[in-house]
Amino acid sequence: MAVPHDRRPAAVPRTAPLRFAALGDSLTEGVGDPVPGGWRGWAALLAGSLAEAPDGVEFHNLARSGALSHDLTGAQLPAALALRPQLAAVLVGGNDTLRTGFDIRHTARELDTALGALAGEGSRLLTACLPDPGALLRLPGPLARPLARRMRAVNTVVHALSARHRAVHLHLAELPWTAERDLLSVDRLHPSAAGHQLIAHGFHARLAEAGHRLGPPPAAAPAGAGPGRAADFWWMATRGTSWVAERSTDLLPGLVGLAVTEARGRLRGATARLDEQMAGAASAALAGLP
Repeated sequence: MAVPHDRRPAAVPRTAPLRFAALGDSLTEGVGDPVPGGWRGWAALLAGSLAEAPDGVEFHNLARSGALSHDLTGAQLPAALALRPQLAAVLVGGNDTLRTGFDIRHTARELDTALGALAGEGSRLLTACLPDPGALLRLPGPLARPLARRMRAVNTVVHALSARHRAVHLHLAELPWTAERDLLSVDRLHPSAAGHQLIAHGFHARLAEAGHRLGPPPAAAPAGAGPGRAADFWWMATRGTSWVAERSTDLLPGLVGLAVTEARGRLRGATARLDEQMAGAASAALAGLP
């Protein structure tokens, strides 16, 4: 006997998927974790573990290689706000330190704008402090020290803004990047597949600690053997030279200037003062935010 139309059981409404938007640069785009047709990366790995059902997450990767902090607010933020994500990852600032016109006040303003806008729309934020690019690239001291100084300033800002906007923060800079070669790709600047898995696993653990309901964590084991010396040599011979040349139009002249300033500072015993100046600039940048 057919059930009359007005007495049929109501359909159970389907729970809308969690919207997850990832903003940032090549780290979040997934460079270093190749899959057919492009990159995967830690954000995509994390997206697959945010819900128990395979269709429980709607993932949008807005990150782009080479993005600076002003690219974050100028292009990626409007697209993210249009998506109204419940979860948003914002990782940027590393490329800022590699530019001649680095200004920690500018980086702080852009980050605060992006985090504030997303938090204001109800997004739960993911942030991370970033590893020192000079150490990853094994640059000589006169080049590595000023880059490390800049990266410390960016991380100081990220730590403070993560607390300000109540973000789930991962201490990415503290992971053993330089001690475990398998975690880095052949370019020595981006995570390998294993490195991206480690980041995804770290964010999953931090979200679980914060009380979020999640699916099973991403695999923590490496996806395969890391690049060896032969792979390092082949990358430098076939792609590394052009990679450096493309960035030298802006990066290299600035690094040379930084190295000269660093050498003069060391001769005058002023290295500590340079550190203090950059730390003071980071504090002033935070104090100057609305």
